[in-house]
Amino acid sequence: MYTFSSKLKTFSIILMAVGILGIGYGFLSAPKDIQEVEKLLAADANGGHGAAHGETAETSHKEAGHHEVAVTEHESHEGGEHAKVGAKDENKEHLTHVLHQLQNKPWSALYVACIFFLLLSMGVLAFYAIQQVAQAGWSPVLFRVMQGITAYLPVGSVIFFIILVLCGLHFNHIFVWLGEEVTDPKSEHYDAIIAGKAGYLNFPFWIARAAIFLLGWNLYRYYSRKNCLAQDEANDDLNYKKNFKQSAGFLVFFIVSESIMSWDWIMSFDPHWFSTLFGWYVFASFFVSGITTIALVTIYLKSKGYLEYVNTSHIHDLAKFMFGISVFWTYLWFSQFMLIWYANIPEEVTYFVTRIQLYNLPFFGAVVMNFVFPLLILINTDFKRISWVIVMAGIVILLGHYVDFFNMIMPGTVGDKWFIGVSEIASILFFLGLFIFVVFTALTKSPLLAKRNPFIEESKHFHY
Repeated sequence: MYTFSSKLKTFSIILMAVGILGIGYGFLSAPKDIQEVEKLLAADANGGHGAAHGETAETSHKEAGHHEVAVTEHESHEGGEHAKVGAKDENKEHLTHVLHQLQNKPWSALYVACIFFLLLSMGVLAFYAIQQVAQAGWSPVLFRVMQGITAYLPVGSVIFFIILVLCGLHFNHIFVWLGEEVTDPKSEHYDAIIAGKAGYLNFPFWIARAAIFLLGWNLYRYYSRKNCLAQDEANDDLNYKKNFKQSAGFLVFFIVSESIMSWDWIMSFDPHWFSTLFGWYVFASFFVSGITTIALVTIYLKSKGYLEYVNTSHIHDLAKFMFGISVFWTYLWFSQFMLIWYANIPEEVTYFVTRIQLYNLPFFGAVVMNFVFPLLILINTDFKRISWVIVMAGIVILLGHYVDFFNMIMPGTVGDKWFIGVSEIASILFFLGLFIFVVFTALTKSPLLAKRNPFIEESKHFHY
């Protein structure tokens, strides 16, 4: 049985505590009204702006300046009080827009970290189900590690669902289509495209889908683990056969729910844009993150004297999956980018124009971290058996796919008002600490070897 070390437990609690403090600071430091936004812009104009808002406020000030220039020109041409009133309204609307973007920042940072760790555990669950259905002979010695990692799924699901509910209750503005007046033809905020999608993008239907997906994933996780533990004490393979059938059914449910989930929880941040590749693209991102996490946890447990039957061949296979799915992710990234760039349809290309112009470093940095680095490191067969190389590659891959989720979500919520600050770092620390605490606590609940799995002997002696 695994024992959760006091040092690691303390470390995870410290991460959560620091994370909560940072998240709280992020919300408290966000501007509360347009007067604060004006002060931030004025401070930046005078060169006295603090580091908290960095380049974002400078950009906001420039934008405000452009508006003022346009207003001045308009007044000089038209004259009269009506032009002045229109100018004030336009400037107020711009400041309100900037306010919403800056208020969205801590929410968006929390959302990105929350969904990243949630889907990471889902990637592990999908990989586990694939191993069950494929009746893989190499992986049963890793099943309890996978089950330990998926123990985060119920906790992450509850937190994420609460965030979705708060979005629907208008605690934030991160989902534009949830605005109260965007589907009202009489409102000045009316959006014809969003109104056309209102039959699908409406809060009751949206939150109901989320509940069904999260419940379905967690039910499979619960019953699959229950069957696996029962198999240890059984005299036949009945529980294993149950797991096989349930895993096959789950994978059908998963591939459908995963696609819809990616539209609902990520792509709808840009409700005017869509991509038929998006579901696969999101899947590849969290799937390779999940496999990487399996490798990292396995190497850690092995270094502490556990998992006696795990050898370099098992580690090598995990590294092969890390390499292969990284290439698959790159194929999808390029396919989506190239087709939209080549067609050059304004409604589609705006998605990438925004990211290249405003998110140039994280956008192309993600490609380096998620493709170039794994390619150069893990293409070598011998390196796939060296633990420290896999740990180094794994950390870069996980950070890279966090950046990938950052790129998918932030442009639709905060626009050009982004930077990696307290909110982003604190959110990562909190969910990382929570993830470590939940996963390693779960690993103490059962033996680390699924001793009655029909393929366990083959897995114990897996060498090549």
